[in-house]
Amino acid sequence: MSVSKTQHTFTIAIHEKQSFTNLDRHLDEALSASGIADGIMVVYCPHTTGAITINENADPDVKTDLKLGLNETFPNKHEYAHMEGNSDGHMKSSVFGASETLIISDGAPVLGTWQSVYFCEFDGPRTRTVHVKLLEG
Repeated sequence: MSVSKTQHTFTIAIHEKQSFTNLDRHLDEALSASGIADGIMVVYCPHTTGAITINENADPDVKTDLKLGLNETFPNKHEYAHMEGNSDGHMKSSVFGASETLIISDGAPVLGTWQSVYFCEFDGPRTRTVHVKLLEG
C-alpha cells in the first residue's frame, strides 16, 4: 500500500458497473502510518471514469438514489461518438471530480457525523488505484 510516510497508494477491486466504495478504512490506515495529527489529506483518483466524493454513510439508499439520479441525468446514449461506449462514465466523473481535500485535526479527518469518503465507479468492473497525500501543518 505505502509509497512513503506521507504518500500512500492502494487499489480497490470494483465488481459492479457503477458503485460507491467507502474509503474510510484506507484513509485511516494512511493517516495512522503518517503520524500526522494536524494538516491536510488529499485523496486523488487517476481514472477518467472514476471519481472521489464525500457523502452520507448512514443510509445505503443514498447511494442507490445517487446511481438512479446519475443514470437518469447522464444516460448512455448510442449517439455518443466516443468509441469505448462509456461517455456517460466520463460525464459522471467530471461532475464529481478526481479528488477531495480533507482537513486533519487531532489525528482524524474532519467529517460530518454522517459523512464518509467514497470512490465512485462509473465504468466497472475494474481494479482502481487511489492516491493519498498527507501534508502536515
